[in-house]
Amino acid sequence: MGRWSRRLAEPFLDFVGAADDERVLDIGCGTGCLALALLDRCRVQQVCGVDVSPAYIEYARRRVRDPRASFEVGDACALAVPDRSFDRVLALLVLHFVPQADKAIAEMRRVARPGAVVAAAVWDARGGYVANRIFFDTAAALDVAADARRARNYTRPLTRPGELGNAWRAAGFANVVETTLSIRMNFASFDDYWSPFEGKDGPQAEYVATLSESDRMRLREAVRRAYVDGQPDGPRSFAALAWAVKGVMPA
Repeated sequence: MGRWSRRLAEPFLDFVGAADDERVLDIGCGTGCLALALLDRCRVQQVCGVDVSPAYIEYARRRVRDPRASFEVGDACALAVPDRSFDRVLALLVLHFVPQADKAIAEMRRVARPGAVVAAAVWDARGGYVANRIFFDTAAALDVAADARRARNYTRPLTRPGELGNAWRAAGFANVVETTLSIRMNFASFDDYWSPFEGKDGPQAEYVATLSESDRMRLREAVRRAYVDGQPDGPRSFAALAWAVKGVMPA
């Protein structure tokens, strides 16, 4: 997901803004993509990244050497951060993976200073994520267990139209604005597309790991046919949409 976070970070920051001398909290920072984009864009005073994964935090610390950036392991629902600490509180591609997203949003509100921008983006998994649907629609046609996983994946909290905006208004943010962000997901070949599913992270990899070798190869071949779509293997480009929202912390 890191390469798509890097690509989505730019339109996300175009939407939410960035300014010199701000303190910014990056919730679900992953490997540091959004922090790097912020540091390149303006002279922020500080970027603090928080993620539940120690491996991601270790990687981000090695990758981002700027002294203005720091990264800590932490829970989005229980941030070890004082009240009213940040000028901008951001969450890119993480809230739909948080089981109690309302608690995470409440924490984002708690640590935001009056007048701070609080913003998030999540994939439009059901209607705007072509690369994901290629995998899960194919898998669901082969296996009822995959069908159940597909249903869970496409009904995650905050991923359907209007849900982010409703959550922001319910949390009491002012000047709530919603939009859709768009990127292209480019793959060099089917192997480039498939290789993350042989890893450890993400819903697709979790499902593939449950399969026997024969079932995994059966799925791989079916997904390959969907990817090549009647043409020779090679580069493909798929649209990917994300819901985004921003609001202002009231005085």
